[in-house]
Amino acid sequence: MSGFLDFIDLATFPFQIDFMQRAFIVTLMIAIPMAMLSCFLVLKGWSLMGDAVSHAVLPGVVIAYMLSIPFAIGAFVAGMICALATGFLKENSRIKEDTVLGIVFSGMFGLGLVLFVKVQSDVHLDHILFGDMLGILPSDLVETGLIALVATLFLVILRKDLLVHSFDEQHARAIGLPVRLLHYGLLAVLSLAVVGALKAVGIILSVAMLVAPGAIAFLLTRRFTAMLLTAVAIAAGSSVLGIYVSFFLDSAPAPTIVLLMTALFIFAFVKTTMTARTASSR
Repeated sequence: MSGFLDFIDLATFPFQIDFMQRAFIVTLMIAIPMAMLSCFLVLKGWSLMGDAVSHAVLPGVVIAYMLSIPFAIGAFVAGMICALATGFLKENSRIKEDTVLGIVFSGMFGLGLVLFVKVQSDVHLDHILFGDMLGILPSDLVETGLIALVATLFLVILRKDLLVHSFDEQHARAIGLPVRLLHYGLLAVLSLAVVGALKAVGIILSVAMLVAPGAIAFLLTRRFTAMLLTAVAIAAGSSVLGIYVSFFLDSAPAPTIVLLMTALFIFAFVKTTMTARTASSR
């Protein structure tokens, strides 16, 4: 009996530590809007846009440090500059969107690295790139919670309009939807979500949170509502399990979460492929 109680104590120990509790909470908060966003990005073919905005916030973070203002402000402004610059270049040149994205986000990421080395801040680069969810402070929870709430409300309230816009922009314009508002609203929420994830999972690993849940849900479901709910469940479950497993493996939480999502994607891909082959052989 004592052995069983010892096992229970060991199994629940991560949930009793303050910094682990904050890590669970902050990751769950950002998992919800990022999972919902990933569904729209996958359907619209904007997965690379999440990558671009994630990388583009670096110069904003460094400039915010130089000006002694909150990192979230600088990151959001830089993300919006990346999104607006991409839209402007696409509309006013013959260059395809993926090429424009590659130029803009690599240029802004390079600028961020140059500024970071020049400034020599006391903020470690690893914390910006890969996050520091185990170092989250109570004030960070409030900031991330507000960002997650705004992003989630926007996506929930306008989910039907955003769905039409994601599938067929011309049809959305024909039926009178505010296409430009939806377009830039989605980009603004994308930038907000990246800002919210900055301290927890960092710039680079937030890309996985913006792509994997939606891609997995897309493989497993056929209806959009089910896709949204599945993506949120995958993101939330992978986040909690990834942090929990990383505690016992003594590994970094964010990469562990990404590895779990990758494993789920492989499982979903194999499952749907096998199902399709079985159905076609009948």
